[in-house]
Amino acid sequence: MNQTKTFILLAAMTALFGAVGYMVGGTGGMIVALAVAAAMNLFAYWNADKMVLRHFRAQEVDPRHPDPRVHAYLEDTLNMARDAGLPPPKVYIIDNPQPNAFATGRNPDNAAVAATTGLLSLLSRDEIRGVMAHELAHVKNRDTLTMTVTATIAGAIGMLANFAMFFGARDSEGRPNLIGGLLIMILAPLAASLVQMAISRAREYEADRIGAEIGGDPEALARALQKIEAYAKQRLNVDAERNPAMAHLFIINPLAGRGADNLFSTHPATQNRISQLMDLARRFGRPAPRPAQAAVNDGPWGPRDNVRGGPWG
Repeated sequence: MNQTKTFILLAAMTALFGAVGYMVGGTGGMIVALAVAAAMNLFAYWNADKMVLRHFRAQEVDPRHPDPRVHAYLEDTLNMARDAGLPPPKVYIIDNPQPNAFATGRNPDNAAVAATTGLLSLLSRDEIRGVMAHELAHVKNRDTLTMTVTATIAGAIGMLANFAMFFGARDSEGRPNLIGGLLIMILAPLAASLVQMAISRAREYEADRIGAEIGGDPEALARALQKIEAYAKQRLNVDAERNPAMAHLFIINPLAGRGADNLFSTHPATQNRISQLMDLARRFGRPAPRPAQAAVNDGPWGPRDNVRGGPWG
């Protein structure tokens, strides 16, 4: 269902690009805008993983890391990747108190996954497995490629809107159309952004579903999402706030100002995701989940009160 939704949204964005391009610059203008946007996003596609990991100061996990939680995180991630038929990704850790995680890389052969120290401190081992299974699902689904294509078309539409600001739009007979130019300048980038965000939300739902299959435990992912949502609101992610454009990479929106599952959000509402995962759990024949409050209060090695330090001590 989400795959179909993604295809329909991409088709809608392509149609929007065609309509705007024809009104503003004709076939020549469309080709120029698409070529420039493609060049910019091709560079991002090949270099985004390095840029993102550097921005968040991620450190690749050493297999000899002394902390058992970090070692288990590395081992479980590599084992799940192998069982899912994926090449082993590079596994990173980010020294940040906000619980969160993301995947990056242009394809499965060049994939990297990263989790914060806050996430490793907060979640139990099976919940961490659930989160990393979700990130491996993004790798398996080649969502980096999907979002690069989306960003390319959206960027081309934005450039055409800028053309409209300087040159205006034209009607069917080739005459200048001031009102049409203003509407394109304002509405076209907005419409492209809305479609882009809708595609991002669809990919999150799909990664939840595939991640539940990779990890084999939808409930663990549901509990993890519930905990991350509760604690992420209390921890400011300074690096994410400095570059909000990277927010869509994370399993939960890392920004302080976040909304529900609406037109302007890059992530679905967490409760909606949890509900879908619990439906999957029932299909898997899992027992009823623990009470929500208990799930939030538990730490990775028992009750939250017993947790003294994170993976760094």
